[in-house]
Amino acid sequence: MAASMLRRIITPFVVSRIRQNQRLLTTSVLHVVEPSSSPSTEAVHMTDNCVRRIRELQNEGFSEGRLLRLAVETGGCSGFQYAFELDNKTDSDDRIFERDGVKLVVDKISYDFVKGATVDFVEELIRSSFVVAENPSAVGGCSCKSSFMVKQ
Repeated sequence: MAASMLRRIITPFVVSRIRQNQRLLTTSVLHVVEPSSSPSTEAVHMTDNCVRRIRELQNEGFSEGRLLRLAVETGGCSGFQYAFELDNKTDSDDRIFERDGVKLVVDKISYDFVKGATVDFVEELIRSSFVVAENPSAVGGCSCKSSFMVKQ
């Protein structure tokens, strides 16, 4: 009985939050993205650990010639979540950030949510992963470090 009541209360909230986040993602397409020569406050930065790990992957032959791609998707604990993957191609509207010969690619829609952010590589007891260490566009997040909220 209590579980069904809890579902009736929480489900509309979760559904409205997902719809709101999808609206934010689709309306961000309308924003004009400036050319890649943007000031450093709008660049996406990479830490030494991030650059080191991408180089290690390239040296192992696993990702030779590949780029680290950062994307923002709806979902996660707080509404949006970061997604990382190794990619071997770029699109014409991608933003490419380079440090010491290592490249990070962010698609046009995701860029609005991560400009000024810092990407890091962390190694913990239970996992090793790329993470967004700092994101000035995020107004909140959760302890998973892979999801965040934005100001409306």
